[in-house]
Amino acid sequence: MSVPTEQVIGRLADQRPGGGPPLDETRVPSRWGVVLRRFLGRRLALAGLVVLAGLFVLAFVGPYLTPWTYTDKDYAAFLSGPSADHWFGTTQTGGDVYALTVRGMQKSLIIGLLVALFSTGLAAIVGSFAGYFGGWVDRTLMWMVELLLVLPAFLLVAILSPLFRGRTWLLFVVLLAAFLWMVTARIVRGMTISLREREYVLAARYMGLSGPRIIFRHILPNISSLLIIDATLNVSAAIIAETGLSYFGFGVQPPDVSLGTLIADGTTSAVTFPWLFGFAAGLLVLIVLSVNLVGDGLRDALDPTSGA
Repeated sequence: MSVPTEQVIGRLADQRPGGGPPLDETRVPSRWGVVLRRFLGRRLALAGLVVLAGLFVLAFVGPYLTPWTYTDKDYAAFLSGPSADHWFGTTQTGGDVYALTVRGMQKSLIIGLLVALFSTGLAAIVGSFAGYFGGWVDRTLMWMVELLLVLPAFLLVAILSPLFRGRTWLLFVVLLAAFLWMVTARIVRGMTISLREREYVLAARYMGLSGPRIIFRHILPNISSLLIIDATLNVSAAIIAETGLSYFGFGVQPPDVSLGTLIADGTTSAVTFPWLFGFAAGLLVLIVLSVNLVGDGLRDALDPTSGA
């Protein structure tokens, strides 16, 4: 019995060039599968991710490992060194340094993540809308970006921070995020200008899709690698900025604490009572180093021109 020509052609098309078994399309790795494999192949990045995950666990689980809270005072132990009762020692007012440190690390990590999320999201929206629509939209948004770039961010935050003193610390997050997105927005704008003339964008436009829908469905997914890297690096930038502002009294306000406030309080006693300064400073270095290692690993994993 003869076999239909269509079946013969289909069988031949499914064969490998060397005459092997039929091709299995499910074996083709996805883009994110390749990115994950490349990221896991970078030991420093993987080590940074493990350390960062451990620090998050310590920040949010650590307070439950000790009977002391960051507001408690032990009036029988002033400036005592690390011991079984106070693992990291005590402050000049009897506060438990371990409880204060994990609370400060928790606050710094939350601020870093929220600032990175807000700043990267704002950069993605402003840059993509400016690049896609062009014209007066582009000129207006880029004028705002240029204005914020020339303003002294640290000075403005220092001036505005006292106005929010006594209010929610989320206002401090918004204030930090407002000065971290401009450079990324310019990069996103340039990439959007090159993507808006691609075939799939033109096809979506001819099908009647609105500009915002095209941006969120076709433009931003294609620059997601840049946004992921930017968000990762903004975490460490935000933590450093928060630490610096808190060091000078413009950040997190008492009775709450952050790594910046703890470092500021322990600076004058760094030599005589090193536990007041050393633990918070060491954890800050670990956080920033781990985030930078993860960011470098993501950059290499998402860059197709880097070595496998």
